[in-house]
Amino acid sequence: MERPNILLIISHDTGRHLGCYGRPVATPNLDRLAREGVLFTQAFCPAPQCCASRASLLTGRVPHRHGLIGLVHRGFRLRPDVPRLPALLARAGYATHLFGLQHEASDAADLGYTHVHPAATTHCEDVAPLVAAFLTSRPTQPFFAAVGVFETHRPFPASPGPWDTVVVPAFLPDAPEIRRDIADLNLAVARLDAAVGQILAALNRAGLAERTLVLYTTDHGIAFPGAKATLFEPGIEIALIARGPGGFGGGQVIEAMVTIMDLFPTLLGLAGVLPPADIDGRDLGPLVRGEVTCLRQRVFLELTYHAAYDPMRGVRTPRYKYIRSFEPRPWWFPPNIDGGPRMQGYTKDWFRQHRPEVFERPRPPELLFDLTADPLEQHNLADDPAMAGVLATLRQEVAEWMARTDDPLSRGPVPPPPGARVTPPESWDP
Repeated sequence: MERPNILLIISHDTGRHLGCYGRPVATPNLDRLAREGVLFTQAFCPAPQCCASRASLLTGRVPHRHGLIGLVHRGFRLRPDVPRLPALLARAGYATHLFGLQHEASDAADLGYTHVHPAATTHCEDVAPLVAAFLTSRPTQPFFAAVGVFETHRPFPASPGPWDTVVVPAFLPDAPEIRRDIADLNLAVARLDAAVGQILAALNRAGLAERTLVLYTTDHGIAFPGAKATLFEPGIEIALIARGPGGFGGGQVIEAMVTIMDLFPTLLGLAGVLPPADIDGRDLGPLVRGEVTCLRQRVFLELTYHAAYDPMRGVRTPRYKYIRSFEPRPWWFPPNIDGGPRMQGYTKDWFRQHRPEVFERPRPPELLFDLTADPLEQHNLADDPAMAGVLATLRQEVAEWMARTDDPLSRGPVPPPPGARVTPPESWDP
């Protein structure tokens, strides 16, 4: 097979808040990409935070193995000895392009990008035209183009309304303030979808669609309490859509669990590059070609630092979720939650007034959820005698995984690197 071009579009904080995932928001361009390609309905990130998850895509490793366990702009770094996807592809003869945003290094050249295309901002309206112009130039050298956009990170654009008909995700209270915030998110999603449409149209005009693998994904769940920076389902869910060479077509819907790390060996394999042996990702090829029906029965999860230190580890199976917290924290940890409507802070004011228990109730050191019976993760079964066997099994699996992967948290608290900026746990400021 001729080596395909690779066009990777990654957005911020979007989760699966897209029409093709059944969410009440219009995304016609991403819906069409899913109809023409492969839609993965059970895709997850290993850590519900931007830098760590994106670095897992570029390295095929869980965060504590690639080293980026916090935020780059706060002083955390990838381990220098860990191979990066753009660098490996560049070595194999690909032109490696970055458009817009990357959040894995202070210098994109350290990741292996040989062409960095600066934009006025990293918003869709400035990034998409640059990508379209590049594609319209009909590049002849095989390329890997990473397109990173700010959307749908906060602050959201202000929706003009009406807001009374907006549907609020089930894990959040249905209140006027939150409906308005979701309307703002929906507007950001619409801008993202329009940018994807602009890029896909340019790809078609250039005659490159047949030999270009197009991927859309995001780093973690939406930026709301109980989602981003938590190991709950709305935090770890991601969208993943792929269309192009290698079997990524036909409108397939794949329900097997996959992770963002799986893109690393998948893309290297399509480029004819042997992936490093010591990785956690698995090639999606056999799954999309129907050679296997499952790549994994377990997805291991972690969070160490976001704005503040909140060390957690966990495992998700098709039915159960186990989370262990290593420090006493409230159910939702305020320093790691982004602000509310246009950054005005309903997470602090509204929730403290209307739902004080989520910030004041301590998070149990162990959480166990039956995702089949309790998809919203409302009922902790860790103290249920009938679930003692499941709890013991998953607890042991997490402990063995931490030992096997040399997780520094297995040896005690993990200090930040020298000079890193970490918010004190008692602070409200993200």
